[in-house]
Amino acid sequence: MQVTITAVGPDNKGLADPIIHYVTGAGANIFEIQMYDRDSEQLFAMLMRIDWPTAGVPVATLRKHLQEIAQLRGLQIRAWSRDEHDRPPRLAICTTFRPEPPLAILQAIRDGRLKAEAAVMIGNRNACRSVADQFDVPFVNIGDSAGNPDYAQLAQVIDEQQIDYVVLARYMRVLPAEVCWKFAGGRIINLHHGLLPPFPGFRPYEDAFQHHMLCFGATVHFIVPELDAGNQIIFQSAFSVLPGTPLADIKRVGESDHEPNCIVEGIRRVVDREVELHFHRVVRKPS
Repeated sequence: MQVTITAVGPDNKGLADPIIHYVTGAGANIFEIQMYDRDSEQLFAMLMRIDWPTAGVPVATLRKHLQEIAQLRGLQIRAWSRDEHDRPPRLAICTTFRPEPPLAILQAIRDGRLKAEAAVMIGNRNACRSVADQFDVPFVNIGDSAGNPDYAQLAQVIDEQQIDYVVLARYMRVLPAEVCWKFAGGRIINLHHGLLPPFPGFRPYEDAFQHHMLCFGATVHFIVPELDAGNQIIFQSAFSVLPGTPLADIKRVGESDHEPNCIVEGIRRVVDREVELHFHRVVRKPS
């Protein structure tokens, strides 16, 4: 059974050793290990992907032992596996203003096109609360009056709801590196409303329009700490416009139709296990 372990906490010496010693001593094979030391924040972060022996200790027991290490070392340690539970993967859909992407995701789940469960919708604004209410999905607002998110609350909701994948469905905030590390390993999926890598940032429609582009699009990619989307692209699609098409018309097509279809297809590829993230690269999962 493949298990992803993440550890985040104040930087110190020897933080990875007890984790590595425990999992290898229990008979696990380590497929991938990455460690980062953010000197500016004095933050230690580690990702480990292992093959956990299914005939041995359950993942819940692995998690219990890791929590004992976490308490001793002052870390937050998480162990996650898609195969731990016999159920569809649980999604946390994160939103800000635009309702079209979360609406498309919930409709695709309802219609059986996405084999997943919408466990919770999380917003730093209340703009999409009515979409969650329409589908009887719990809505949690983690933002203050100015929309500034409480990321400790975000992590708490993800843990409490036993979320498999965090979907940033036009969530218009940059996740801190610490949050990205807590749920690293291909658990955070982002919809970017432009073609990557040429048009990153918050205004990709405007940027492409200023460059006189006739091709616009959207990109679904895994979020990884420290890196921009490049090798992390899950799905990307484009649409063409005629010369002279006003920017407002381009954005209307992109936001109302193109982006929603793009995010649904990107999520489908992940929940159907067609792709995974290994060493910050999207790879086709072996059949």
